Amino acid sequence: MRYLVLWGSKESILILNQIGSKQWRYYDFGPKVVPPLICLPGTAGTADVYYKQIMSLSMKGYRVISVDIPRVWNHQEWIQAFEKFLDAIDVHHIHLYGTSLGGFLAQLFAQHRPRRVKSLVLSNTFLETNSFAAAMPWAPFVGWTPSFLLKRYVLTGIRDGPHEPFIADSVDFVVAQVETLSRDDLASRLSLTVDAASVGPLLLSDSLITIMDTNDFCAIPQQLKDQVTERYPGARQAYLKSGGDFPFLSRPDEVNLHLQLHLRRVGVDARQDMVPGVPKNDAGGSSSNQNDEQGGTDDAQDDRTDCGSPRNGSGPPLVPDGPDSGNSQNQHLSNAYLSISREHLVHLMLLAVMENEQAILASKAMLHFTCEYVILDLLRTYLSSLYINLEV
Repeated sequence: MRYLVLWGSKESILILNQIGSKQWRYYDFGPKVVPPLICLPGTAGTADVYYKQIMSLSMKGYRVISVDIPRVWNHQEWIQAFEKFLDAIDVHHIHLYGTSLGGFLAQLFAQHRPRRVKSLVLSNTFLETNSFAAAMPWAPFVGWTPSFLLKRYVLTGIRDGPHEPFIADSVDFVVAQVETLSRDDLASRLSLTVDAASVGPLLLSDSLITIMDTNDFCAIPQQLKDQVTERYPGARQAYLKSGGDFPFLSRPDEVNLHLQLHLRRVGVDARQDMVPGVPKNDAGGSSSNQNDEQGGTDDAQDDRTDCGSPRNGSGPPLVPDGPDSGNSQNQHLSNAYLSISREHLVHLMLLAVMENEQAILASKAMLHFTCEYVILDLLRTYLSSLYINLEV
């Protein structure tokens, strides 16, 4: 069964789609004619954690799909399920952006289905699972572990302590997402983390890979991140000075800029003219073809513009010349305000849906926690009485 929630336009869709035995929950934003950038979260993440990338890149004319990792219990099952998902949404060639566990799964899919993956963006990820399996001796029993213990284990991987405001907000957001995950969701993701596997050689050229790591702190050990850098020596390196475990939330402007540069570099043409509410031939944006014609200097100029800086130099004037300049400028401003208002409305509706869903799932989680606590308490009482009887 398929459920669609439309926000503002047909290009903004939240989908729950049953494909075979797997349920996929994902967001699909942007023009459908553009090869998509598919975002894969880590163990503690959901499709919602990439909402800042969705809002920014889709308004620039890129298609962004953010997915939840479904309930799969080994890596071969993941590859087969993800391929069926791509077939179901009629997408053949993709660009993958994965963080932590999502980056590992992206590499595995690129290894086993090389014809479908055209480029990779890897952030704070790893090449093998041996170190995680060694640190989790109770891995064989993860499927029987109570939900609250799984959540506690996942949350202990997130660095605690004082953070700067943006990083603290990103941690709070991800912690709230962990609370929405069921026991089976957490157990399957931890199983993927400890299931023995390693990434083999990729047919994908290193020039089509971008490595985007943070340099302050991360749950992934630095040694494992260094292995990724060594595996792909020709990859473009885009290091962030800070950002913590979730730079896509705490440093969205930098992450979005690197993602946009990567997509341009691998030949993805944005179609901003197909974004509802954005005027065609608007001076506020430019296509990748125009950037290629103008050369490297203009690319840097466009990149600064994408971050919000005003144009200068050889770029179009901020105020058009001619007798009708006032009307033209007012029209552009009106269209810009309409675009911003629509984006803000979509953002607010997205947050409203997320908060409502989180409230429902939080109530279910509290009920499950209470039941588990009562069962464990009764089990403790029973074992204590059994021990006393044996003593007598």
